[in-house]
Amino acid sequence: MKPYAIGVDLGGTNIKAGLVDADHHIADSLYCKTNLPRPQEEIEQKIAGLCEELCRRADLSLSEDISSVGIGTPGSVNSKTGIVEFNANFNYRNWHLAQAMEARLPCRVYIENDANAAALGEYIAGAARGARYAVAITLGTGIGGGIIIDGKIFSGFNSAGAELGHTVIERDGRPCMCGRRGCWEKYASARALTEDTRAAMRRSPENMMWQSVEGDLQRVNAKTAFDAMRAGDALGTQLVEEYIESLACGLINVINIFQPEIICIGGGVSKEGEPLLERIRAIVDREDYARDSMHRTRIVIAQLRNDAGIIGAAGLAAQYL
Repeated sequence: MKPYAIGVDLGGTNIKAGLVDADHHIADSLYCKTNLPRPQEEIEQKIAGLCEELCRRADLSLSEDISSVGIGTPGSVNSKTGIVEFNANFNYRNWHLAQAMEARLPCRVYIENDANAAALGEYIAGAARGARYAVAITLGTGIGGGIIIDGKIFSGFNSAGAELGHTVIERDGRPCMCGRRGCWEKYASARALTEDTRAAMRRSPENMMWQSVEGDLQRVNAKTAFDAMRAGDALGTQLVEEYIESLACGLINVINIFQPEIICIGGGVSKEGEPLLERIRAIVDREDYARDSMHRTRIVIAQLRNDAGIIGAAGLAAQYL
């Protein structure tokens, strides 16, 4: 049995690749900037380059020591055909990613939606170990959703399922790149909080958050409002409260549909930890349809953080063999 697999987490900002052993530990990892927009072929070349460099650094052979390469990518991913049918954030359609990568690499390549890969990572090596029904939510550029049902990735009959970020929480709300309006990720992703904070700061030029970013709106991120809230700022507090209400709204929808044993929340915003979860749980306890049940969904912080996508992608072969 070959000792390693490579997992690739293809994101809108970075492409990350890791050398993963049989115990789901990352032996080494590399990343490069995604630099969108760019042609599909350039992304393929970057992924191949990362895989080759990982093997070079570990003195391994791609053909002899690597069992497979798994790639988690945003979009509607048909894992059976190896085709990314639609990726809204990259604006790619019918991208034959697995075939293209197998032409570049001397090993099998498996692909999956990036949020599904992250969910699998948490299931096999993270916060969802031991659960048969789990959901992983990643708060990043968008909102990724991965669903595990009876130990298997759920993606629907057409491999387009689990796009939880594109469920609507406000009808006729903010326009989304997917073509709908009011999608959850337009209110509760890290990018949404960043954009809302910038908009609020423009309306309030004397607010303390301007000092925290030294007058540069480009330095605003999802943490800016949380820091302001902790400092007692009224505007920062308002932004965080509205953000948590939107985040909890989508989570309650997920719970009411799937009633998973556990929901793992990852992404940069999850670094807010238990104080964030306490506020979310208070809303869930008020609105969850099964709030009177003896068995309630647990909401926890994902354990693997930024490694979930890499570990899950490296474990894809076991899902499909």
